[in-house]
Amino acid sequence: MQKRLNFKESAPKALQAMIGLEMSQSKSSLSQSTKELIKIRASQLNGCAYCINMHTQDAIKNGESSQRIFLMSAWRETENIFTEEEKIVLSMTEEVTLIHQKGLSDDTYTKAVQYFSETQVAEIITAVISINLWNRVVLSTHLLMGQSLA
Repeated sequence: MQKRLNFKESAPKALQAMIGLEMSQSKSSLSQSTKELIKIRASQLNGCAYCINMHTQDAIKNGESSQRIFLMSAWRETENIFTEEEKIVLSMTEEVTLIHQKGLSDDTYTKAVQYFSETQVAEIITAVISINLWNRVVLSTHLLMGQSLA
C-alpha cells in the first residue's frame, strides 16, 4: 500500500472533533457490549481490518464471547445468540452503514422505538455514524494495524 498522509498532523481539528464525538458516547446509556457490537458490525461491512481487530479485542476484554463475535457477520441466521434488542441494533447498524441502499427502514425504526427510547435510538445512530467516520478515515489513509491515529 502506498504511504498516505498522517491524519493527526494533517487534520488535527477534525481529529479532535472525532474524538469529541467518541467521548460523548461514553456518556450514552448504551451498554459497552452494544457499542462494541455496533463497532464490529459496521467495521465488518466497511472492510476495516484495523477497526475489526481493535474492537473485537475490546469486546473480548469486556466479556463478549468468541462465538458471538464469530457469528456476527451472519447474525440473521442465528437463533438464541443475540437478543431481540441486539438484533435491532445490528439491523440499524447495517442500514445506517449501507445508507445508499435504502437507509434506516421504517420497519427497523418502528421495532427500535418499541425497545428503545428516542434518546437511545439517537445514541445508536450516533454510534453507527461515529464508527463509520473512523472506518473511512482509517481506510482512506491506509492506517495499518499497530499504528495510531490519535
